Amino acid sequence: MKRPTIHDVAAAAGVSRGTVSRLLNGDRYVSTTARVAIERAIAETGYVVNRNARSLVTQRTGSVVMVLSEPHEKLFEDPNYSVAIRTAVRLLAERDMSLVMMVAGDDGDRDRVIRYVRGGHADGVFLLSTHAGDRMVEALVDTAVPAVAQGAVVGLENVIPYAAADDREGARQMTRHLVEQGRRRIATITGPMDTPGGIQRLEGFADVLGRKASKKLIEHGDWTQLSGESAMARLLERVPDLDAVFVASDLMAAGALSTLRAAGRRVPEDVAVGGFDDSSVAATTHPPLTTVRQPLARVAEETVRLLLALIDGERPENPVILPTTLVVRDSA
Repeated sequence: MKRPTIHDVAAAAGVSRGTVSRLLNGDRYVSTTARVAIERAIAETGYVVNRNARSLVTQRTGSVVMVLSEPHEKLFEDPNYSVAIRTAVRLLAERDMSLVMMVAGDDGDRDRVIRYVRGGHADGVFLLSTHAGDRMVEALVDTAVPAVAQGAVVGLENVIPYAAADDREGARQMTRHLVEQGRRRIATITGPMDTPGGIQRLEGFADVLGRKASKKLIEHGDWTQLSGESAMARLLERVPDLDAVFVASDLMAAGALSTLRAAGRRVPEDVAVGGFDDSSVAATTHPPLTTVRQPLARVAEETVRLLLALIDGERPENPVILPTTLVVRDSA
C-alpha cells in the first residue's frame, strides 16, 4: 500500500496542505475546527510525520538529550535518576518530543556529548548531577543549544537556568529534628563537595549546630551506598561516642546503617540516622529511614518546563526552588 502523505491528510480534512503543514510544525494559530479535522484525518489515513523532512523546515530535531554526569553504574543504583528520566519522558511526549539519555562518566563520554550536541542532534540539554568545573558543561554553554540543570551547576548558577529542592533548608530540618531528639554528638556524611547538594546540605547542618559542627564530625561520600558504609566506619573510629548522623542521601544512609549494624550499634537507641531524598530506598531499610523528602518528580517537571520555554525562545526564568518536608520513621 502507498504510504499516506500530507496531501492525503489535507484532502481527508478538507483543508489546504499549508494548513496541515502549519499544524504539524507547531503553529498555534490554526483554528480549533481545522485542528480537530486534521487530527481526525491523520488517525483515519494512518499518516506518520516524516521527522527528517520536518526538521528541514523547523530546524528542530524533536529531541532533548539528558546528560548524567556520573559513572554508568550510578544510573542503575540511584533511584533518584529514574524519577527524572520517567518525568522527562512523560512531559516531552506531550510535545511529541523524544528523550535521548547520555551518561558522561569519563572524558571519552564527555567528548561524545559535546560532539552530539554540536552536531545539531538535540533541541535542548537537560543536565543531571553536574559537578563544578566540568569542561563539558562549559563547552555546552558556548553552543547555541538551550541547556538547563536539575540542581544548580556550581559556579554557573547565573548562566544555566535550574530547578532544585531547597537543600539547605532540608538539611536544617533534619539537623533540628536530631537536636530535638536530645542527640548531642551529631555527625554528618556529605555528598560530593563539587555538587550543590553536597555543599548546601552541609551548610544547613552547620547552620543549626554552629561551632558543634566540627571537622571531625564531618565525612564525605559520593552518593553511593558503599561510600556511606566507609564514611560511617571512619566516623565511628574517630568519634566512637557519636549518637546521631545526618546522611546527605538515602542511599548513603543505607550504607551507614549497614556499618552501624556490623559494629553492634542499635538504631535509633545508640545512634539516630537521618537521610535525605525520601527515595524508594528509605522505606526498605532496617529500620525504616527518617529522611527529608525532596519533591523529585516536581523538580524534574520544573526543569523540563524551563527547557521547553528556552527552546520556544522565551527568556530564562529565575531558579525554581521547591520546599522539602521532614518524614519521620523509625531510624531517628
